[in-house]
Amino acid sequence: MKEFVEYIVKNLVDNPDKVKINEVGSSHTLIIELAVDKSDIGKIIGKKGKTINAIRTLLMSVASRNGIRVSLEIIEEPKTPTAQETV
Repeated sequence: MKEFVEYIVKNLVDNPDKVKINEVGSSHTLIIELAVDKSDIGKIIGKKGKTINAIRTLLMSVASRNGIRVSLEIIEEPKTPTAQETV
């Protein structure tokens, strides 16, 4: 599943080297956490969430063939404080 999501996402974003995917879960339930560069979040979500919903639909279709449940979550990277904000 991880490779499937990685292939789709890396072909959509401008910074494929910053795509991070983490699988969490057991053998029957799987949560896939997706982190991309801040500038690419809009490309992954799409207008009115159409792109992310299409990715989730494809993912659920593949997962159901394998008899597992899957959930895809977009994780925002924590904001690193600038020098001005730490003062």
